[in-house]
Amino acid sequence: MFNPRSLNALCAPALAGALLTAFPAAMQAQRAARAAAPQARFDLTIQNIMRGPEHYGREPQNVRWSPDGQWIYFSWLPPGTDWRESPNPYRVRARAGSTPERVPDAEMDRLEPIVGNGAFSPDRSRKLTTVRGDIWLVDMRTSAARRLTETVASESNAQFSSDGNRVLFVRDGNGWDVDLATGATRQLTDIRSGGTGGTGGTDPAAAGGRGGRGGRGGRGGRGAAPPVAGQGGRGASPQRAVMESEQQRLFAALRDRARSDSVRAADGRDDPDLPRTITLGTNERVQQVSLSPSGNSMVFTTTTPASNSRSTIVPSYVTASGYTEDIPSRTDVGDVQGSGRVGFMTLPRGEVTWIEPISGSTTPTANQFVLGWNEAGSAALLMATARDWKTRQYSVVDGATGALKTVEVIRDTAWVGGPCGNCAGWYDGGRRVYWVSETNGFAQIHTAAADGTDRREPTGLGKWEVYDVAVSNDGRSFLYHSSELSPFDRGFYRVSTNGGAREVLTPGIGGHQVVLSPNGEWMADVFSTNVRPPELYLAFSCRAEANCEAVPPARLTLSPSAEYLAGPWTKELTIVNIPASDGVQVPAHVIRPQDVGARPNGAAVIFVHGAGYLHNVHHYWPSYPREQMFNHFLASKGYTVLDMDYRASAGYGRDWRTAIYRWMGGRDLADQVDGSKWLTRTYGISPERIGMYGGSYGGFMTLMALFTEPTYFGAGAALRSVTDWAHYNHQYTSQILNQPQDDTLAYHRSSPIFLAEGLEDPLVMLHGMVDTNVHFQDIVRLTQRLIELGKTDWWLAPYPVENHGFERPDSWTDEYRRIFELFETTIGPKGTKARR
Repeated sequence: MFNPRSLNALCAPALAGALLTAFPAAMQAQRAARAAAPQARFDLTIQNIMRGPEHYGREPQNVRWSPDGQWIYFSWLPPGTDWRESPNPYRVRARAGSTPERVPDAEMDRLEPIVGNGAFSPDRSRKLTTVRGDIWLVDMRTSAARRLTETVASESNAQFSSDGNRVLFVRDGNGWDVDLATGATRQLTDIRSGGTGGTGGTDPAAAGGRGGRGGRGGRGGRGAAPPVAGQGGRGASPQRAVMESEQQRLFAALRDRARSDSVRAADGRDDPDLPRTITLGTNERVQQVSLSPSGNSMVFTTTTPASNSRSTIVPSYVTASGYTEDIPSRTDVGDVQGSGRVGFMTLPRGEVTWIEPISGSTTPTANQFVLGWNEAGSAALLMATARDWKTRQYSVVDGATGALKTVEVIRDTAWVGGPCGNCAGWYDGGRRVYWVSETNGFAQIHTAAADGTDRREPTGLGKWEVYDVAVSNDGRSFLYHSSELSPFDRGFYRVSTNGGAREVLTPGIGGHQVVLSPNGEWMADVFSTNVRPPELYLAFSCRAEANCEAVPPARLTLSPSAEYLAGPWTKELTIVNIPASDGVQVPAHVIRPQDVGARPNGAAVIFVHGAGYLHNVHHYWPSYPREQMFNHFLASKGYTVLDMDYRASAGYGRDWRTAIYRWMGGRDLADQVDGSKWLTRTYGISPERIGMYGGSYGGFMTLMALFTEPTYFGAGAALRSVTDWAHYNHQYTSQILNQPQDDTLAYHRSSPIFLAEGLEDPLVMLHGMVDTNVHFQDIVRLTQRLIELGKTDWWLAPYPVENHGFERPDSWTDEYRRIFELFETTIGPKGTKARR
């Protein structure tokens, strides 16, 4: 690999300017090469389109570098691979003109510890990786790997001690360390589950009791943790207390066992070599153990499942056994939720301090995470979100006392969210913390001293989104992906941790996902446009303090088939702004028949993306590639196709994200109505000849459109759609609509099943019968509702072997054939709507 420092000197801005044209130039060269070669032909049929990744290829994923920066490893499949195949390990030399090579599975097993991601030593000369539950130590200078553990148990969360001489890790819910010089392994904590019954710890002072030297799960000391609210414990049930007392009175074996337990506890209580036992409450389990790099303390979180919640069941009918088999699933929104708490302890034998992760809050927490310790191990960063989702707090936990210092409290009248919720950590030698929040309405990086003072905004307060953030190897810069260029682009940037000028490291329009080489000089960049699938590129990353010359990015993979590349796709999807009724401009992709060489047929289709909070109108590869090809197919048949980033879509800040609070199918549906009006105004298309289709949230929106705004739409296809939000999962739904028992209005006006009497136009509903996300029961209940309402011109197409995301091309083909037939027979040029 050549040395970029030997090139003629150019300043960093010159590099950025040169790189702005590098990717388009590379694309032009590819087009020229294809023009000179024999051309394949793409058969634009629904059956061919639904072969999906066999055409557009598999995105290079899990991109990683070898320690010496000579190789890039990734998961991939070459063009045209059968849809049933899973991605295989590949590697390519980090130089222009290199060709990917398949890495044999046995060889990848050997290399996995070396190229895997993990924690670095303080001097970055070594790293720790975890492969199949075992920990490896990798020398970054020689690429030599040494196995540190080989157990049946699964080790995780491996990190170096502050001095780099020990490795701390978690095994079976407890903290351990291994001395790198001697190989001696030591257990640092002894956290024990409290069992599943009425016996739980009740005496906080008994936290010092140890259950002897026997294996974990022995009949050790019972005291350590006060009972969690709602968990049981000795005082929680008079009936259980009486039963336990009777058991002790009746059976000498139980009395002897209790005496033996007491003797063991007394024998081990004062042993300074053994960690203090922490016995959790009934059914309480360790969720996270985070050890201080100093080895002197830990912060841990626990979870206790709700004892009386009810899980749903999804029946599977097409099974190998021939019998109907049940798939256990989730609870519904508003059901009883589990509890959790945060503990702190100095090691090995300090008392447990239970931390209140949101200061002064009377609302239980929905989650709490330890986001890491500073380098010295003197403080940990803790994040917690309230059960009502309206408060999130970042706090610093003192590594000596467990005292909590609030750094930031984020509150939102709707719900706290954004594209980068867990983006937080330490920098500046552990003296400062950073996090990403929507304080100014858009996701930006914020920092503060560890005591919460001296707040700064290194990325400024721009109206664009930060998607992720990391600290550079030298600790002087933040590296992040963002939409600073435009809401439709994703670039890779660098900014000093002190703020100042932001430096773009990737070229202009399109989407970039960068992984830096170990020395930070090179970028493995998975780049795409909105009509060209993601490919792996090698690009030079100019150091801010050095002069450098622009090095054109080199494409290292070619994922689509020749057939796909010859397809009738537009060179670039046109982005337009739809004027909304509230004065906002709503971005949308539009594909017109003339864009693909066809003539308009007087009809239009609106495609509605799913997931709600998802970004689909941009200059890079869509989340819905099959649908994008199908939209081209529709355009080739004369339909004008519109795809909007309606309100609640990602990429446009807090107000856009929360515009559906307490009313899904409100402002977001109004944007679709405004899209229908725009089609009428711009192309003269009658509202009765405007159809709609979409999956999941897009299916829900289709139902809402036909049930509540029939004036603006003539037909619809609803795929895997939510019909009653009270039957969806808790975390997603309760953030937006609160709980059904608390906010009946929000659920009734947001759920199509309550609005089905408004159906006037043809509707086809399509749903997988083993959908573990939006259950088939959703569409069955709506079906019964339509029957009872006496509605006509609706159809249900069930898919017996498909989950939420279809897998089989024959299922995809049948589904989209039905959608196209619906449009052709209703809003199409020979359809019932055209003849009116």
